[in-house]
Amino acid sequence: MKISEIMTHDPELIDPDSSIRDAARSMKNEDIGALPIGENDRLIGMVTDRDIAIRAVAEDRDPSATTVRDVMSEKIYYCFEDDDIEEAARCMAENQVRRLPILNRDKRLVGIVSLADIAHTGEECEKVALEGVSEPSGEARREPALT
Repeated sequence: MKISEIMTHDPELIDPDSSIRDAARSMKNEDIGALPIGENDRLIGMVTDRDIAIRAVAEDRDPSATTVRDVMSEKIYYCFEDDDIEEAARCMAENQVRRLPILNRDKRLVGIVSLADIAHTGEECEKVALEGVSEPSGEARREPALT
């Protein structure tokens, strides 16, 4: 099964200069936990509800004055829309991410796949993704085995 069959298509990009208050409101309204960040038609990062909580709220930063750029995760793990879902599961497990941007071969954002999306497929790779994402940080990681 291809990622394009299970991903959320055409996610909206948030501007990196938007406030974290605006980002949090978008997350609340859309009932999502992460937003892709775009600049000049390119994906430049992701911001999660956890990024906002840890990098802003816990540091007593003003939600109206703190920008998404200030708290975003710049290292982006991704897969391509024509990859198999096993590849997405492996990437999520290895990098301990619950949401993964999906790009086309021109490296333009076309979707997002979540751990829940993979879980709903009933495929064997669900277990690999869940175990990898749930593994505590800092522990030695073993290579996920997919058959």
